[in-house]
Amino acid sequence: MNYKETCHYLFNQMPMFEKQGATGYKEGLENSLKLDEHFGHPHRNYLTIHVAGTNGKGSCAHTLSAILQQCGYTVGLYTSPHLVDFSERIRVNGRPIDENYVVDFVAKEKEFFEPLSPSFFEVTTAMAFKYFSDMKVDIAVIEVGLGGRLDCTNIITPIISIITNISYDHMQQLGNTLEQIAMEKAGIMKENVPVIIGETTPETRPVFEAVAKKTGAHVVFAEDDPEVLKTEITNSSIHYLTKHYGNIQGELKGIYQEKNANTILTAVRKLEELGYMYRFNDNSRPEDKGKEVANGFLSVCEITGLKGRWQTISEHPKTVCDTGHNVAGWEYISRQLSMVRCNKMHIVFGIVEDKDLDGIMNLLPKDATYYFTKAANKRSVSENVLKIIGEQKGLIGESYPSVIEACQSAQKAAAPDDFVFIGGSSYVVADYLQNRI
Repeated sequence: MNYKETCHYLFNQMPMFEKQGATGYKEGLENSLKLDEHFGHPHRNYLTIHVAGTNGKGSCAHTLSAILQQCGYTVGLYTSPHLVDFSERIRVNGRPIDENYVVDFVAKEKEFFEPLSPSFFEVTTAMAFKYFSDMKVDIAVIEVGLGGRLDCTNIITPIISIITNISYDHMQQLGNTLEQIAMEKAGIMKENVPVIIGETTPETRPVFEAVAKKTGAHVVFAEDDPEVLKTEITNSSIHYLTKHYGNIQGELKGIYQEKNANTILTAVRKLEELGYMYRFNDNSRPEDKGKEVANGFLSVCEITGLKGRWQTISEHPKTVCDTGHNVAGWEYISRQLSMVRCNKMHIVFGIVEDKDLDGIMNLLPKDATYYFTKAANKRSVSENVLKIIGEQKGLIGESYPSVIEACQSAQKAAAPDDFVFIGGSSYVVADYLQNRI
């Protein structure tokens, strides 16, 4: 098989949550432990940081990776889902995994893993852990796939764990209350491993405190002693005044990034306390120590290849895409859309079926023109259904059978001083970026 055929095999021959939903989700660590043993426990050959949470874990993982690279580390980064190509999921110093490695891994190892009937994510995680070992990374930032306690990444023992926040998402797998979801995410806590909690609610904080006490994890609540003192947001920039790192400009411009920034900087401070920061830059002057952090924030997309976080695609008309896909994410996106100054707003919108469609559509602005669509994913809600529900909520627009048709119509209708937003689902953004590229 060549690379394209190998990716098709991975996507279509194994259960895949991103395509199938609940039927593609395999709960438990049994297969992951067998794969790990087969490959000789490769994740033990480098340091790891584990990142969980409902929203923001991708932004946090990428930004931490960028900062660690600036500090001189060779950094592995494992995230999901990909937007354009499978190789985005597994990176070393920002470079996607080599296509030949993917082909060779599957060809050599499928005789072993096929009898296990593993999920797509189990095989991909095993591939990532082995690749990072083969590439001799110093440290790897590992994003949880779904949940935490039973996620197949949870075989690692990291130097720190991070849980960004808890909100309602993936309830079929994680539970119907914030307490239940928090308990699943808190499953990444481990004995004597510090855990940074980005945000809490009255329901989730007691869960984290109880699990930390039971496991012996040292918990740090980022909101208790904020590293971000002040945030200034304009249409074109976001700046943070920080407690220990001076003024920082963020390349990621979504207003929800303020919370992520506080979580990231709290994690950086903990890494400093543990002696892991600046490992290869020990000769730099004390007054220069914050430059690595600032550079990581300023150039995270360039350094790590991150896409889809309030990403500006083009000007005239200003076109932005964002992968926010649940109510908590859309509360921020809705606020940011209300801040946009433009002649007219055009919104390309699609969503998948396991999300709170009613809750999200209640947050959509009424004074925009809508291009209801569906991504090329069988979990996508029909564009015609979206149009009907949208009309019931006062959202006026037309339906389009594909994301690219919706985007082309929006771009054609938009004047130079209008604003076009593309989102509602990671898969909508992925379809747009794949066809655009």
